[in-house]
Amino acid sequence: MIAAAELLEEDYGVSASIWSATSFTELRRDAVDVERWNMLHPMDKPRTAYVTQTLSNYKGPLVAATDYMRSFPEQIRPYVGDRHFMTLGTDGYGRSDRRSQLRKFFEVNRHYVVVAALKALKKG
Repeated sequence: MIAAAELLEEDYGVSASIWSATSFTELRRDAVDVERWNMLHPMDKPRTAYVTQTLSNYKGPLVAATDYMRSFPEQIRPYVGDRHFMTLGTDGYGRSDRRSQLRKFFEVNRHYVVVAALKALKKG
């Protein structure tokens, strides 16, 4: 992601913020807990999921890339707002002997992240 952000800046003049998600599952778990709390406490001030609150000050599309299956970052899709959200992942294993080759095969390396970001920017 860092290398992709550098390519976006140098080659296309596009600046990008990089976030690290240590657990998409925990982000979703928090968001589901917040939804439940809001449902059970309709008279109280609604709570906001951590991922929603954290990303709310940033505009533009999101690209999530992982060495795991794409379904992992997809878990937070309902909580990122109505912005364009693209996920890249390695939906399989045993395809290569090196991580760099795995990322190339599954189109998750820096070049594909740049393509995804540019496409997402075009879509808005």
